[in-house]
Order: sequence, then C-alpha cells, then structure tokens
Amino acid sequence: MPIRSFSIGANTSIFKMPKRTFKKKHAKGKGFDKRQSKNSQESWSDAPRENEVWETYYKTMNIIPQSEWDDFKKACQSNLPMTFRITGNRKHAEEIRNIFLNRHVSKLEGQTFEGIDITPKNIEFYPDKLGWQIDVSKQVIKKQKDFAKTQRFLVLETEVGNISRQEAVSMIPPLLLKVKPEHYVLDMCAAPGSKTAQLVEALHANDETALPTGFVLANDSDYKRSHMLVHQVKRLNSPNFLVVNHDAQLFPRIHLNGRREHLKFDRILCDVPCSGDGTMRKNINVWRDFRVGNALGLHPLQFNILNRGIQLLKPGGRLVYSTCSLSPIENEAVVAEALRKWGKKVKLVDVDQELPGLKRCKGLTDWKVFGKDMEIKERGQTELPNSMFPPTEDEIKEFHLENCVRVYPHLQNTGGFFITVFEKVDHESNKRGGEESEFDVESGSKRQKTTQNDLETAESTPQPNTASTATTTTEEQPIYKKQKLPRDANEEPFIFLSPDNPKLAECFPFYDFSSSFNRDCTLVRNATGEPLRTVYYTSPMIKEILTIKDQKLKLVHGGIKLFVAQRSDIGTCPWRIQTEALHTVEHFIGDKRRLRCNLKLLEYLFTNGFPKIEEVRESGIDSEFSKNLDTKEEGCLFLEVERRGEGLENLFLPIWKGKSNINLMVSKKDTHELLSRVFDIETSAKDAGKEFAHQQKVEAAKKAREEADSKGGQDSAENEVEDEIVEKATLAGAENEVEDEIVEKATLAGAEN
Repeated sequence: MPIRSFSIGANTSIFKMPKRTFKKKHAKGKGFDKRQSKNSQESWSDAPRENEVWETYYKTMNIIPQSEWDDFKKACQSNLPMTFRITGNRKHAEEIRNIFLNRHVSKLEGQTFEGIDITPKNIEFYPDKLGWQIDVSKQVIKKQKDFAKTQRFLVLETEVGNISRQEAVSMIPPLLLKVKPEHYVLDMCAAPGSKTAQLVEALHANDETALPTGFVLANDSDYKRSHMLVHQVKRLNSPNFLVVNHDAQLFPRIHLNGRREHLKFDRILCDVPCSGDGTMRKNINVWRDFRVGNALGLHPLQFNILNRGIQLLKPGGRLVYSTCSLSPIENEAVVAEALRKWGKKVKLVDVDQELPGLKRCKGLTDWKVFGKDMEIKERGQTELPNSMFPPTEDEIKEFHLENCVRVYPHLQNTGGFFITVFEKVDHESNKRGGEESEFDVESGSKRQKTTQNDLETAESTPQPNTASTATTTTEEQPIYKKQKLPRDANEEPFIFLSPDNPKLAECFPFYDFSSSFNRDCTLVRNATGEPLRTVYYTSPMIKEILTIKDQKLKLVHGGIKLFVAQRSDIGTCPWRIQTEALHTVEHFIGDKRRLRCNLKLLEYLFTNGFPKIEEVRESGIDSEFSKNLDTKEEGCLFLEVERRGEGLENLFLPIWKGKSNINLMVSKKDTHELLSRVFDIETSAKDAGKEFAHQQKVEAAKKAREEADSKGGQDSAENEVEDEIVEKATLAGAENEVEDEIVEKATLAGAEN
C-alpha cells in the first residue's frame, strides 16, 4: 500500500489531544463537566462514581451474578485502558504491527509504573494481533522517559492514519459484520465514524490483488456530525465511500437508474443512539445523569431504526444491532420486538465461535421493567408499550435471545457493550408494502412516526440537511437555516465528466493510464461543471448512486481527488495526480511516468528538499535513476521503491521533476513516519521539514549575495547561490494536499461511543 497523505479525524488524534475549548453544550453528558469537583484544581475524572438508582436498577435486573457484582462495579468505576488498532490493507498493517512488536513491545516487556504493568497487550479477540491495549493513560505515556520512543511512534502512526484509537468493545460490531470487498454496506448511524472506518478498511482488505466492487454508505441524522464523519473516514482515501444525511428510521429507498428493484444491502450496521451507560468508565457524567427514563425514551427510536435496517437487508444478508448500553429495554427488548414483527424471515446468528478470545455473556431472556418512578411495572398495567416486556415462554424458545452478546467491563477490562447479529432468511415473499419505511411490514398499514416527545432522552435527533445533490436531482429541497460546518465542507453538486473532456484528454495519455481504468467515473464539484481546479474520482457503483434521477438522498461527501491543476505553462500536462488517489490508480498507470530508486537515494530525497538533478547525478547514489530521469518530461512522476524482506511493503510515492531540480512530494508527517518505519531514524515534532530547510538555505544564500554585491565584489558567496531558487510549480507540487482541517476535534472525541 503506498503512502497516504491525509488529515486525521478527531477520534484518531489521540496521543496529543487539543485543548478543550468547545462549548459547554457539546460536553454535556460526555465526561467533561467539573460541577462535581470539590475545588478548582480537582480533575473532572475525580467526580464521584456512585449512583444509587443505577445500582438498584442493575442489581434488580440480575444481569451480573451476585458473586461478581463487586468486581463489576469496581471495573465500572475505574478508567479505561488506552486501546488502538492498526489500520490499512493486510500487508501494510502487518508491517506496522511487526515494527511495534520488535521495536517497542519487546523493549517495554516487564516494565511497570506505580505497580501497573505497562507492557502493551494484544486485544485477544482482535484478529492478527492488530488491536492493542496499554493499561496506563496517555498522560503517563507522555511523561515516562522509558516510553518516549514508543510515544513518538504512536504519535507518528496516528497522524498518518496507520493507527486509530478506538475503544476495544467498539471494534466488535464491524468485526462480526464480516464485510467482504464485494459487499454493499450501510452504516445507519455512522458518526463519529470509528466503526465506519473499520467497515471501509474491511472493504479494501484485498486491495493488493483487486480493488473492491462494493461500497460503504455512511449515514447520520445530524447534519453537522455527518460532515464531521467525512474527516474520520476520509483518511482512508476510498472512492467506494459515500456519506449521506437522513433520519435512519426513514432512510429512503434507493432506486438505481434502469433497475426494477430498489437497492438492498449485504451488510448493515445499526449502532443506534442509546443511553450510553456502558461508557461510564470514560464518560463520567453517566454516573450523575443515569435515569431509567433514558432507556424508556429511546426504545421506540431504536426499534424503528432496526426495523428499517431489516427492510433494507438482502436475503442472506447480515445485520448487526449494537448499543453501548446495558439496559435490556434498549437491547433484548428491541431485538425481541423485531423478531416478533418479522417472524421466520429473520433469525439471530449464534456467534459464540466467532472472535475467539472475546469474553462475553449470553443475552437475557427475562428482565424487570421499571417506570420513571423506579417502580416495577407489569405488562398491561401501565402505559409502557408491551414491546418493553420480556418474551413469553414460547417466544423464548423461538427467539433464541441467548445468541445476543453482552460484554461487561470486569470480564476483559473494557467498556460495556451489547451486540446482536441478524440474518435475513426471507426470500422476498413480502411485497412492496413491507419495504416502505413508513408502512407496517406485515399489514401495510400506516404507522405513526416517532415524535420528539417519545425520544426525550435520545442521544441524537434528526437534523435538516442542505447538502449538495447530484446533477440529475430535480426535487426542490426545503430551505433550512444552515448549521455551521467545517470550513472545507463542500456543498457543490456532483457533476460527472465525459471521458472525452479536453482536460482529461491531456491527463490520461500523459500518465499512461491503461484502458481498463474507468474513465467515465471522474467528476467535478463546482457549479460550472468544468474541471477548473480539481477532478474527483468515484467507484462505478458510487457513480450509479450519485447519478440517480429524482435523487432522494441528501448527499454530503463522495469521491477522492484524482487530478489537481498546476500552472498552465508546466510541461505537457498541467495536472498532477493527487496523493490520495495513488492507491486507487497505482496499477492503472503505465511505465511512462514511473521511476525506480534504491533505498539510499530514497533516504537522500527524504532529507533534502529540491536537490539539483545534476547534483544527484554527480553523487552517483543511483546512476540508473538519474539515467531514466533524463528521459522523463517535466511534471509529476512516481517513484517505486522495492523493499526486500519478509513482511515489507513496497513504496509508491509522488515526485516532481522541474527544469533543474526534483522533489519528493511527501508531507512532513508522512516523511517522518517513513524515515522511522523504513530507516529507523528518529525525528522530532519540531523538525520543520526539508522544504522549509531548503528555503532557509536559499534565503541565506540570497542575502549573502546581496551583501557581496553591495560591496562591489563577486566573492565566494556567489557560488552558494543556486541558479534557480525554487520553481513555483515545483513548490506547488510539493505542498502535498495538506488540508485546512478546522474540525472541532474535542466535540468528536466527546461524541465517540
């Protein structure tokens, strides 16, 4: 997998957190409130972790054996360990893992801090040793001298997206979905996006052999969060990814052009809004804010989302329903009602043999129903719906609720979580009436939509959207007051280009694209419909969705940047290939624009900005490279670096050739990561980068020449001046698509499940 240049989403920027300057409303219920502090110096983490209502509720529910209660409560009251997973396709992830094992885990083995073993531990259920846990906080890691090199490694790999911080239990639902590259995947409640990123990674797991034909469609009901979601997943640079903004209960049918049947999904994730009481180890305010009414208010919303998900699922497809709550009202009761409604058309999958190493408990078949007054209610004796009550004896035998998965904090030092896997066995016997989201599945009768009163404690509520639509959209969108978005949010339309477009006609031959590349999947996002600055690319399936006539989807994001315009007087082609598209187009680019170099020259290019072509030739570092470079036209080229050794990934990097110099177009962060990974060279966050160092050198030489000229002499300072200071086009090509990301990172971090 080639190096990827991207901005990192908030949830992955974990080893160097931003200052918490976000508004109080964003912090509510997310563990940042200090009102419980005894004095101004006391940390929010010192807030009392006790709640009599919570203790009475769960003791009565008997979800934890009495013999385990003390261990359970103690675990709930303690801080979570730091957990992360290694991302990327198989070979890329394995290399990062092996470096972590060989250079870091082995050095920290057996070390302790205040009696705590700080040796990184493999998360037992995460496959291929790609999930890791460290039993101390990131503050300890930053301060401990013995951890300095490991901390730098974690920072570097997180910044470039090779490591993603995620709570261990949050990793479970995507793993149980078993996404394959050909699958059509829907994430119904996707923000902030850590699970969505896992789904996209699974889709691209076999990229070394073939690009995926499936896609991931990520939805969120909150307008602002749907835009923030883009930043969490955008780092993966997938053309098979689309973000939309809808109320998941009423997710629209997708009817592709020329198809009789509407689109169904192979895999659906329903990680629904919940009361979040399983997150109390990191969201301290859960202790203060726990109410029985939270679960009661969310129950209808959760069922409606699950029901809609089942409607959109293909026969034979797999759906995962999950919450970070422990209340059976939000979990087994919702699942049982779905089984009640769908009958033999769906079943629960027994996943006991999946994810070996995961310590879990079986789902409940009996529970108590409390009212808001903390009194136990009986079926038929209250206004609470029957769906909240336990199943009958016959239903217990039929539903197999024991196949649900409950994860408790004390079992494996995690948060609390609930996961259920559904499989649809229906052979489309139910007709169209069962597919409309606002109609009852069995009778076709109109059902009432859930009101805001029903969802009084819902974690997120539907928000209006004014996001852009594809050019084929004819519906007029209602006008809403627009919410504040990240500065780089793009709300322009999606307009696809003809493969015969004159601008594309310059690019494809110049870069020697093979005929198998889908040239009709390029688009622009501006009102003119012409390639002015940027040309994007999507997978064929995403194009089909974006070009639906009478588009009902509220589109937020889709496509990756393929070509970016340079100065019109640069060589034959004034367009360069954007770094984020390299992984997608690598195997379609011919030899015309490729170069190969050895590792010694690669290290030289990583540490020297804009070296003279003549100087590189005279150095003799790689004579074959210099010989081939002379045959190439100016502009963007691609450097292939073969790395010999088991588990080592070959590199494919962009390089710019100017009139007299060259420059490796890799961002400072990616340069530091590659110097560490490939050469085991340590860098500092304070390092300015090779381009800046080169510019300083040029300025110093220029100043020296001016001083010499002012004295009327031509001394040795003249020799220090380069014939050409940096070509503007080269500098533009070297800027490396570093995006101006003004996302509220703390808001996203607080929103993470």
